Amino acid sequence: MNNLILQPEVQEYINSHLHADEHQIALAKSPFAGISAAELAGQVAAKKRAEKKLPLWFSTPGIYYPAKLSIEQCSSQLTAQYKSGLLKGKEVIDCTGGFGVDSFYFSKVAEKVIHCELNEDLSVIARHNANILGASNIRFLTEDSFTWLSRHNDTFGTIYIDPSRRVNTQKVFRLSDCQPDVPANLDMLLRRSQRILVKTSPLLDIQAGLRELKCVSAIHIVSVKNDCKELLWVIDRDFTGEPEITCMLLTDTQQQQFSFYLSDERNTQIEAYSNPLTYLYEPDVALLKAGCFKSISKQFQISKLQINSHLYTSDNLIPDFPGRIFRIQQIQTYKDFTKAPLTKANIIVRNFPLTTEQLKKKHKLTDGGEQYLLFTTAPNGQMVIAAERLN
Repeated sequence: MNNLILQPEVQEYINSHLHADEHQIALAKSPFAGISAAELAGQVAAKKRAEKKLPLWFSTPGIYYPAKLSIEQCSSQLTAQYKSGLLKGKEVIDCTGGFGVDSFYFSKVAEKVIHCELNEDLSVIARHNANILGASNIRFLTEDSFTWLSRHNDTFGTIYIDPSRRVNTQKVFRLSDCQPDVPANLDMLLRRSQRILVKTSPLLDIQAGLRELKCVSAIHIVSVKNDCKELLWVIDRDFTGEPEITCMLLTDTQQQQFSFYLSDERNTQIEAYSNPLTYLYEPDVALLKAGCFKSISKQFQISKLQINSHLYTSDNLIPDFPGRIFRIQQIQTYKDFTKAPLTKANIIVRNFPLTTEQLKKKHKLTDGGEQYLLFTTAPNGQMVIAAERLN
């Protein structure tokens, strides 16, 4: 961490160059002694990425930014706030502290937080920013968290781990291949805490995760503005039942959730499928990841178009549906489809033999506008649904 970057004139330079090309900044001569052009470019690039992801950090004077990759890999402000509501107990250890976003929000609800980070520079940056943000109850350790836990007898209400999914620059997907290795150390972790909270990539298969872990009491699938961001595995020491799966949809202004059990999904039967009626519903990506296709139909009393289409329909509006809601304007079979006078539309493809790009090319359509075209399969075959979005 280069403290010269915190000088007022340097901070003013960074703020005034947020719309500049960071590559040009890196190639130009630095106007400040003791600060390289690469360092200036790095601060500008990282702060740019923090504007939407970490608005509190972005708007707070005196924040020091790490390498761009650390900003890209850290939790967003929205997801970190949500995770803080899953903590148990008064003392928390963040085993993979990183830039410190999760630790900061943990400090809002816990009495004591330990932030562990192997990268010394990143640990110093996280400590500095915590002081700037007024978080005085975080202790910073620059060492391997699992090694520290094995040497000490401290116990915690919650142990939080976000295992690295890059090992020797290669992406890995099984939990046991990530660092640190949670499955191999789970017994030790459960001796030290009532609850373990593990964050994984949304790419991790839920059944694969359940096979590698034990005592999983809940799985939270978190999306932000219809973009699936993370899976959160809640592991409680004495839990032996079936985990509840919660799909949590986050935006800047609201939270919406849908919960179910995998056993209910397996046991639910859909007696019949329906052609499109008055309204059409497309589930949020969190629900699609969860695979709760029959549970959606059952809980909202709406009809599914077809077993693999994952679109739903009803005559009565369901305003609190967790996903996008459309009012149907026109229905055509695909063989009768004519786009006239359309040249622009938002295209959605569900259970259809052509991709979005193939359809745009074939029918000379460009993205955008207010009109939606949904290409899908229903009981009457392949069809095109023209619709307006209601939410």
